[in-house]
Amino acid sequence: MSLFAESGPELDRESFRLIGDMVNVFCGIQLGNDARFSVERRLGDRLEALNLESFHDYYQYLRYHPRGPSELEHAVDLLTTNETYFFRELAQLNAFDQDVLPELREQAGVRRSLTVWSAGCSTGEEVYTLAILIARSGLFTGWDIRVFGNDISRRVLQTARKGVYRGSSFRAMPTEYERHFIKTPEGYMVEPAIRAMCHFGHFNLLDEARVAMVGHVDAVFCRNVLIYLDEAARRKLIHTFHQRLHAGGYLMLGHSESLLHVSTAFELAHLTGDLAYRKALTGGDREWRR
Repeated sequence: MSLFAESGPELDRESFRLIGDMVNVFCGIQLGNDARFSVERRLGDRLEALNLESFHDYYQYLRYHPRGPSELEHAVDLLTTNETYFFRELAQLNAFDQDVLPELREQAGVRRSLTVWSAGCSTGEEVYTLAILIARSGLFTGWDIRVFGNDISRRVLQTARKGVYRGSSFRAMPTEYERHFIKTPEGYMVEPAIRAMCHFGHFNLLDEARVAMVGHVDAVFCRNVLIYLDEAARRKLIHTFHQRLHAGGYLMLGHSESLLHVSTAFELAHLTGDLAYRKALTGGDREWRR
């Protein structure tokens, strides 16, 4: 009889702690005690695929096997949530369109380039949403425009780069934006003019060397990422965003996230119907909360 014929091996508390510690060091994600059975369910098939008998054996594989680093990356992919869709949190996007883009147009007028970074972009809907808003604003004609998305999951980036989506991705998109998509047998493809503005990269947000490749940006969207990170990782990531942003640049977080007890380096910006964070135009870096 197969070892995996019924429910599969149980994830004991010690193995859960050890695997959770590895995930935390790798990408800052903190797995609470209530996540143990979810981790067991999501990673159970990996034991069978690797012909391992227990989660302790899986931890040993992650730690010592030559393929351990790539398996850890795969495990994190299986453990992360990748829920997104076009025009998510519409009030914030309207504020970005009405308030932030005109301000960035004034700030970046001399260099005539605009870069917006979607940090933790998942399957790419946010990246294309931002590109559509920038294109439709009419403020950046003739500029060098780049909307960049990154994710820790290679799987979701395959979808992002393909740029073809089906029904659920459009559940919040106003009908006025439908003209930016082309119907294909596989779904609706983002039109070439918008896709040309968008670029994607695979890296861990805590990998400082890889993040530096993004260069300096005018705005960062990092929505519903901080809620999964521990305190140290949150602080490190916000510091990274502050370093990457041009003076006067904007940081847009999810509505359930804030910089309270994380950083005092940003100004709070009151936008039309929403709030955001802004890197000061002058005065240098503010003190970081420790």
